[in-house]
Amino acid sequence: MPIDPTARIAPDVDLDPSVEVGPGVIIDGPTRIGAGTRIQAHAYIGPYTTIGENNLIGFGAIVGHEPQDYAFTGEESYTIIGDNNIIREYVTIHRGTKPGSATRVGNHNFLMGLSHMAHNSSLGNHVIVVNGALVGGYVEVADRAFISANCLLHQFIRVGTLVMMRGGSSASRDLPPYCITDWQHTVRGLNLVGLRRAGFTPEQIRPLRQAVRILFGKPCNLKLALEQVEREVPLTPEVVHLLEFIKASKRGVAMGPRQGRGMDE
Repeated sequence: MPIDPTARIAPDVDLDPSVEVGPGVIIDGPTRIGAGTRIQAHAYIGPYTTIGENNLIGFGAIVGHEPQDYAFTGEESYTIIGDNNIIREYVTIHRGTKPGSATRVGNHNFLMGLSHMAHNSSLGNHVIVVNGALVGGYVEVADRAFISANCLLHQFIRVGTLVMMRGGSSASRDLPPYCITDWQHTVRGLNLVGLRRAGFTPEQIRPLRQAVRILFGKPCNLKLALEQVEREVPLTPEVVHLLEFIKASKRGVAMGPRQGRGMDE
C-alpha cells in the first residue's frame, strides 16, 4: 500500500490496497476509500466519509469536516463521494448537519482550487465548479452544470441540468435547466454550447430556444408564460423537464433581464 510514513490514518479506516496517501495526510475514521484514489499531501479526510474509486483529492483539500452550522450537534453525519472526481487543492467539502444526513458528490465532477461545498449540498455528475465558487448548504446542482469562478449559490436553491453560471454571478433563486445565467440569477439565454457538447440535436434545441424566449425574453407573468409555452411549443422531454423544474420551485426561479443588455442569441 503506497502510504507515506508521515500520514496519520485512524485504525477504523478502510483503504483499498491501491490507494495512494501523500505526506502529512490525516484520515479520520470510520472512513472508506476505494481503489485507485490518490490523496495528495496535507489533505484531511474526516470521519464518516465514503470516497469511491479513481478520485483525486488535492493538496490541502478538506473532505468530510464538520459543517459550519450552529445547528450541528456533533452527531453522526456523512460525506459521500462517487467515482472519477477531481477535487483540487484546498477544496472544502463539509459533511451533513442533521444526524444521518449527507453531503454528496456524484461521478466525474471537477471541483477546482478553493471552491467550497457546504453541508447537505449535492452535485450530480459531470459538474464543473471553478476556483473560488461557493455552494451553500442544501444546494442541489444537477448534471453537467458549470459554476464559473467566484460564483455564489445561496442555501436551499437548485441549479438545473446544463446551467452555465458566468463568472462572479450569484443566485438566491433556482436556476432553470439549460440556461446561461449571470449577475443576480438573471437568465441570459440558452446554453447552446453546453447543449451541443452534450450531444443535443437541433430538433431538441429549437423547442428549448423557443420556450426560453417566452419565459425569460421579456418581463412577464410567469404563470401565463408557462401556459403560453404549453400551448405554442412542442412538448419535447427537454421542454417538459424545464417546465416541471419551474413549477416545482419553492424559492422562485431566476428572472429574465429587466434592463440594459437583453438575452444572448
